[in-house]
Amino acid sequence: MCKRCDWAGNDPLYISYHDNEWGVPVHDDRRWFEFITLDGAQAGLSWITILRKRENYRKALDDFNVIKIAQYDSAKIEELMSNSGIVRNRRKIESVISNAQAFIGVQKEFGSFDKYIWSFVGGKPIINSWVIQSQVPATSQLSDALSKDLSNRGFKFIGSTICYAIMQAAGIVNDHLVSCFRYTEINEELYSCIELNKKL
Repeated sequence: MCKRCDWAGNDPLYISYHDNEWGVPVHDDRRWFEFITLDGAQAGLSWITILRKRENYRKALDDFNVIKIAQYDSAKIEELMSNSGIVRNRRKIESVISNAQAFIGVQKEFGSFDKYIWSFVGGKPIINSWVIQSQVPATSQLSDALSKDLSNRGFKFIGSTICYAIMQAAGIVNDHLVSCFRYTEINEELYSCIELNKKL
């Protein structure tokens, strides 16, 4: 039996997310906006609740197309407020639209959101070495800095805790426990990519 991080539990959806997504470096702007949106929606709720609504979010938000979302109007907001498949919190829904607009601003300035966010770590993930789950932090100096910068750019629901969760999910930090089978797998993938980039 594979040893996993404690938080993965026994839920098949959680296990699949842990085994296939969590901690794998993201380099796709659509995926970045998806993480920003879903982690913002999670505020005050459990992550498994959001995972179960993920497909509904994809359908309701045009598969996280920031160009389309940035143009949503009041009628669209009311439509989303009546959608029981997502979190019906008006402030969170409105933040998705303003975040899409801010996201586009970052893309215009840096060429891509991916280039912007990876610049905070010089393009290289932070590899931690946690032994037990209680060692894994909820925030860091990096997530504080990222949260402050994103907030200054107009992003909402983007506090330090949310930023750290995004960093974990999208592979900016490898926070799998050292005993987890994914810890070594992800590190090996990272080293392979670094060596490949050196040769290019």
